[in-house]
Amino acid sequence: MQIFEILGRRLGFKKSLKAPTIENIAVFGYADAKPGDPLFEEVVKVTYALAQAGYTIVDGGGPGVMRAASNGAKLAGGKVIAVTLHSTDLTHFEGQDPDNKFDSEIETKSYVERTLTLMREGQVYVVFQGGTGTISEFAMAWGLARLYFGHHKPLILYGDFWHRIIKAFQDNMLLRPEELAVFKIVDSPAGVLQAIRLFDDEIARGQHGHHLKASKGDFSI
Repeated sequence: MQIFEILGRRLGFKKSLKAPTIENIAVFGYADAKPGDPLFEEVVKVTYALAQAGYTIVDGGGPGVMRAASNGAKLAGGKVIAVTLHSTDLTHFEGQDPDNKFDSEIETKSYVERTLTLMREGQVYVVFQGGTGTISEFAMAWGLARLYFGHHKPLILYGDFWHRIIKAFQDNMLLRPEELAVFKIVDSPAGVLQAIRLFDDEIARGQHGHHLKASKGDFSI
């Protein structure tokens, strides 16, 4: 705990950094990340910073990045909403993690329902490194942001590797200008907080019609 308290004081993770119109931050990433892995520990640092600033974390209630997200939030005394999937026919689904400690749970019955519920509950999405599941969640969030551009929910892509991924898309796919305007790439907890505040500033200036309550999301399922 002490190392996170020192980190928080050094970088200024406090309530005054919270964007006033944003409450819930949804986190996506690799389900197979283990405690001690660089990815796992980086997620803990990010969600610690977010929770200390006053945000609620939303994750899938499972292992890996999901557990790391909950761990970081709880270390900072924050709140966690888990969107869990209860299915008996998915042979390669990671399942729930008993060590993922959350405050409230939303149960879903299918992968698509869970993904859309995560999209609904989060007001901003932070996407870490991951596998095909993370790719599908990133694609869904990116597609919805384009469809609802102007009152979309933004993406924060965590890690420098995202620059290479987006470059590959630009070189090989047919992207519209607005599709490159709905995300920011950052590589630090402070960068995540700054990206959220920049987005909130757009709302304050009337440049964005973002729905303020997660329960009144930009789309329905």
